Amino acid sequence: MEVVRTGIVLRPNNTRVLFRPFEPLDPQRRLKIIARLMSLSEEEVEKELHAVEEEFRGRHHKTRQFFLQRFEHVKQYLLTDQALSENRRLLIGAYFTQEYSLESSALFNPSIVWHPDQSNLPEGARRFILSLRATGEGHLSSLTFRTGVIDRDHRILLDAPTRFVTAATVVPTAQYDKNLFYRKLVELGLANGCCDALFPLLEDRFTFRQLQDAVAVVLRQNRARRQEFEKTTEGILALARANYEVAFSEEQDLSERVIFPYSPTEANGIEDARFVEFHDDDGSVRYYATYSAFDGRIVLPQLLETTDFLHFKISTLNGPEVRDKGFALFPRKINGLYAMLSRQDGENIYLMYSDMVHFWYTKRLILKPTYPWEYVQVGNCGSPIETPAGWLVISHGVGPMRRYSIGAFLLDRDDPSRVIGRLRRPLLAPNENEREGYTPNVVYSCGATIHNGMLVLPYAMSDYATSFALVRLDELLAELTAS
Repeated sequence: MEVVRTGIVLRPNNTRVLFRPFEPLDPQRRLKIIARLMSLSEEEVEKELHAVEEEFRGRHHKTRQFFLQRFEHVKQYLLTDQALSENRRLLIGAYFTQEYSLESSALFNPSIVWHPDQSNLPEGARRFILSLRATGEGHLSSLTFRTGVIDRDHRILLDAPTRFVTAATVVPTAQYDKNLFYRKLVELGLANGCCDALFPLLEDRFTFRQLQDAVAVVLRQNRARRQEFEKTTEGILALARANYEVAFSEEQDLSERVIFPYSPTEANGIEDARFVEFHDDDGSVRYYATYSAFDGRIVLPQLLETTDFLHFKISTLNGPEVRDKGFALFPRKINGLYAMLSRQDGENIYLMYSDMVHFWYTKRLILKPTYPWEYVQVGNCGSPIETPAGWLVISHGVGPMRRYSIGAFLLDRDDPSRVIGRLRRPLLAPNENEREGYTPNVVYSCGATIHNGMLVLPYAMSDYATSFALVRLDELLAELTAS
């Protein structure tokens, strides 16, 4: 079986920067900055603003719009209600804005799915979307994208990313399903007397603002139990913040779109998204991605979904088996149930079923570390891929010197708890050109695909950059079923 390394390398590019808020922790510093800016004459304001705009021209879209948004966030520190000129508002906003190089450290852990738009392509070619984990200053990870085409002869042509990068806009009018939200509160142990008072005030679908207003009413009407209820309402609002929606504008190229950490659960990073094109029983298609949300202390699996890569819904996963990392959803239901691979104990692979994609209660062990190259741990490298021979799972194993290699195993199509084939040796291991990086001696992937009889495997090299490998599917399946 031959594994062909394509030689394509996607390296991090520290010139790709986006706007982020800059806000000193000490409120007194914010007051002082604004006071200094208020001391400038209008002529001085115009001169300083012109200098800022000239220096950063061509680096961002909608610079003035972001500056005005930042002004709205800090205007509470103004000492009076005096009306300000637009230039002064823009300059104040600029002083509370900073650039962030989202991929200055690494661009890695790729996942590949077919693009929803397959128009205007040569015969036998397909357009794909590649998701990537971008890591910048402070080891903060976000989710970014690239696009490309694989032709009939398996040549991979990546589209050049544009110069611009923009974080998604949080949708303020996103609505929560009352029954689903309550069920999540039950799982978190927050369904108590406070909820009994709160939920009659909410409609079947409600926004975050409506939830905040209802919380304020409950706290006001229950002053005697305020201390008790405040602890519960903090948890309720935290759950709401962790379940949110973001959107991009249609004119933004896919390479310009970045999903940046927003909720408290992902304050330190969105990591290792495993995308899958999911086909439901009713014929509808949507893209799901499981990812690791990291708050600096705890890692939790979360779920992202989209139909168009413009509008994304982010949700918490709940249930006793939602822990650790490495969740990978099957691309369709099996016997009427969602199916998911997981690794709750950090070393073995499990299979889970559920009637709801957000809740996971039980698991079954299906694969343990068995060969020397995986004695430390095994895990999946993305969602299972359906083939005539069974569910192909690209895996990873960790061996001596914490060396990560990529392997594969095969599950029965009707009963994925049955392992019917497994590679005894790695499919791909780090070579001399791949072993140096942020984390040495690692090859890793978050999702592969099949095109014209070829396994197309994007993979990360030592947590730094990304490449592609190709493997003939028939040769891989023959090796798996012979083992």
